[in-house]
Amino acid sequence: MFCDTAKVSLRAGKGGDGAVSFRREIYINKGGPDGGNGGKGGSIIFQADKDTNTLIDFRFNPILTAPDGGNGSGTRSNGRSGKNLIVEVPVGT
Repeated sequence: MFCDTAKVSLRAGKGGDGAVSFRREIYINKGGPDGGNGGKGGSIIFQADKDTNTLIDFRFNPILTAPDGGNGSGTRSNGRSGKNLIVEVPVGT
């Protein structure tokens, strides 16, 4: 079945939450912050593909969501970034 139009909903990944953490050392009073940043959320990338010739896949899966980023943790550990979602579409779309 050939399909040349499709309506889709897109949601890029949400960034992760940062961590609230403080250094703890025996001789340093109020050692200062050392929480890590949250990771970046994934992006949605449309890539033209010469082997794809229809948009029928979007009729059955109209919601595209990229993965979220990971949360940060103590000792300045940053969260993981979400992977990008690559969507292959026909050339000329």
